[in-house]
Amino acid sequence: MSDVKVFDQLFGANQHTVRVDGFFLSGSAQVGGQPVAVMGTWNAAPMDGDLALAIAAEILRVVEADVGQAPRPIIFIADTQGQALSRHEEVLGLNGYFAHVARCTDLARRSGHTIVTLIHGEAVSGGFLAYGLLGDIVCAMPGAQVRVMDLRAMSRVTKIDFDRLQSLAKESPVFAPGADNYWRMGGVTTLWRDGSEQDWPNLLAAALTEAINNPKTDARHQLGKERGGRTLAAQIGSDISG
Repeated sequence: MSDVKVFDQLFGANQHTVRVDGFFLSGSAQVGGQPVAVMGTWNAAPMDGDLALAIAAEILRVVEADVGQAPRPIIFIADTQGQALSRHEEVLGLNGYFAHVARCTDLARRSGHTIVTLIHGEAVSGGFLAYGLLGDIVCAMPGAQVRVMDLRAMSRVTKIDFDRLQSLAKESPVFAPGADNYWRMGGVTTLWRDGSEQDWPNLLAAALTEAINNPKTDARHQLGKERGGRTLAAQIGSDISG
């Protein structure tokens, strides 16, 4: 079980209304003196249709509540083991539920809501891609584990030998799990290091300020180039846009 005291460390004790209901969390808080909406997944949540709908509904509730006033920033908390591995969920069309969450996230951004994602615990596969990776800024908290697919599973899907994938993972972060590798690729904006707990409120406030002040453009390919994790994406993007 994840420790809900982390919310006190992030926002201050008695300074937030964040509550956890099973795998879903929501509430409000203040970051750097600014009111924010908080929502996301908890306890290494397996993302199923019900959880996806809960996130989407909370996004839409916040967007509707802020019509006619300054849109509050949204803080996504991502702690998910990925999509629920269930034939039931697949038959119901779990991919469609995820697409709905992504569309709601896009609506929030188009409605003026700045989005900052905090990865706490695990951020895996579709459960993370559907909302957390869509943040304007993505911060990985200490100990965060980020991956799309385990190398053994990747080996089964791609038919590439597991040892070969391990070798490739040492050379390229594209094949390798871990928050550090996603930072190198630009998918994670900032890594919060061990021992930084006392600075979490300031780190979060700085991330929110950066997200608000910077243009809403996707700079991940450029970050990947600067950090040596994606050496060709920036050039290919430039060639396509040109």
